[in-house]
Amino acid sequence: MRYRHASVFLALILSCGMGAVAQAVAPVAPSESIQNLDNVKAQLKAYHDCTKPSVCYQHDLDVQADRAIAFLHRRVPHVSTDEKLALILDIDETTLSNYDEMAGADFAYDSARFNAWVDSAQAPAIAGTLRLYKEAQRLGVAVYFLTGRTESQRAVTEQNLRNAGFDNWQQLILRQTDEESTTALDYKPAARGRIVASGYKIILNVGDQWSDLRGKPLAEYSVKYPDPFYFLK
Repeated sequence: MRYRHASVFLALILSCGMGAVAQAVAPVAPSESIQNLDNVKAQLKAYHDCTKPSVCYQHDLDVQADRAIAFLHRRVPHVSTDEKLALILDIDETTLSNYDEMAGADFAYDSARFNAWVDSAQAPAIAGTLRLYKEAQRLGVAVYFLTGRTESQRAVTEQNLRNAGFDNWQQLILRQTDEESTTALDYKPAARGRIVASGYKIILNVGDQWSDLRGKPLAEYSVKYPDPFYFLK
């Protein structure tokens, strides 16, 4: 009799336990499939800091820069005597890194804070792009910087470029007042058109946004740098 009571009691415990488990595994809301923002920020930091051997921002930048350099080595020997060759480089997250500002702002964009960072002229060079830049100069390819920064930031941008090891470029192209509300996908092709009209053949274009590279006239070869930090149209 005592064992029968014990077995009934055990069955009640198991039954209650199974019921508790069943209630805990409820269907999740559809939005649960969206990654948690804090987890995404942690992934961005891990990618930039190369905390995992197979996930490394610097390595990926170097791979793309090496592809651009390899193209120059293939293309330049075939230049005709009357050709003037040009390389276009975007600035932010292509030539100069703003990671310190982005991480300090917890990856939120604040125009006043970002413009103050630009004015400080302390963004470091992206190493692969500096190698590409120097190789283009050695090979006699004219370098154009084409950036979404505004004309009012010319002096500090030039200073930052020189501080980071870039000098003797062909031209630094910035947004004029009437272009400040224009999307990159409209502004940058128009600027490339003016370069072509001046007699240069754009053989290589390097940027971190698809809007740096798309739109006619296109470069003969375009290289997209990784940028998981922001997206520009």
